[in-house]
Amino acid sequence: MAEATTKTSIATQMPPKAQKRHRPAELNALVGLVGIALVFEILGWIFQGQSFLVNTQRLSIMVLQVSVIGIIAVGVTQVIITGGIDLSSGSVVGATAMIAMSFAQVSTYPRAVFIEQGWVDLPVIVPIIVGLACGLLAGLINGLLIAYTKIPPFIATLGMMVTARGIAKWYTKGQPVSFPTEDFAAIGQGMMPVVIFLVIAVLFYLILKYTVYGKHTYAIGSNQDAARMSGINVERHLVLVYSIAGVLAGLAGMVVAARGLTAQSGMGLMYELDAIAMAVIGGVSLSGGRGSIIGTAIGMLIFGVIISGFTFLRLDAYYQEMIKGAIIVTAVVVDVWRQKRRALEA
Repeated sequence: MAEATTKTSIATQMPPKAQKRHRPAELNALVGLVGIALVFEILGWIFQGQSFLVNTQRLSIMVLQVSVIGIIAVGVTQVIITGGIDLSSGSVVGATAMIAMSFAQVSTYPRAVFIEQGWVDLPVIVPIIVGLACGLLAGLINGLLIAYTKIPPFIATLGMMVTARGIAKWYTKGQPVSFPTEDFAAIGQGMMPVVIFLVIAVLFYLILKYTVYGKHTYAIGSNQDAARMSGINVERHLVLVYSIAGVLAGLAGMVVAARGLTAQSGMGLMYELDAIAMAVIGGVSLSGGRGSIIGTAIGMLIFGVIISGFTFLRLDAYYQEMIKGAIIVTAVVVDVWRQKRRALEA
């Protein structure tokens, strides 16, 4: 009897089974980035007789190519963390580019949109405010529809995607808007798009990690009902998140217009899918509640490596689309598998 009691006492004092620690999704994405880069490095020596990575100009162009979509992806990341989705960002880029550029034209261009009104040679702050306001309006409408009418985010942002693209085409009857002032053009010149992305990424990394806004964003994505019961105003926060995503899409629209020195209604086509893919590849869970800006930045670099690598190998552009599609599907499958594994181990 005493022996049995002793065994029971020992058993109760034994520590519980330690939970298996999972490798962060961002680390998985980083490993994938390194692996893809090494593959292109090897293929470069085999088919081109030169290095893919040891080329400063190629690397800078690579980052520059994806920095604009990276700005959008920062906003999309926050939307996905809440358990939502934003399909409108690419169209918002096109509409914002057209409208903001029309307020940034020089007076020496006789076909300026507002030359008769005298709204030319305006200070650079004017088109910037107009562009950000356009993005804010689009995001605000998305957020209000999703939060207060309970329309699924997919439907609400799909409607905005179609509407914003229509506005971009209607604004000047499909005609491009060109000849910006030097100050506005400077927004997209050189490595300025990369600088803007880095500032935005660092800012929202800190906000998501250390502020109440970030805690509420993750809480809503993890369990919206529990977040509401804990006192979080879920509806107001969703409106804020979608508004921020709209503002960042508007900023990206101005950057891409300034970089090309012209705005066209077709700008930003498919940007929303690339931004979503960057986030998902970087470990942001489509079910919400998980993800980070660091992961999205790594996903952005993976896209940049793929685009630059295919160009380096002189392969046709349609191969890029097929590979990107395969990577997106793979990333989603991995995310689903990761969630099921966590559920089984819980």
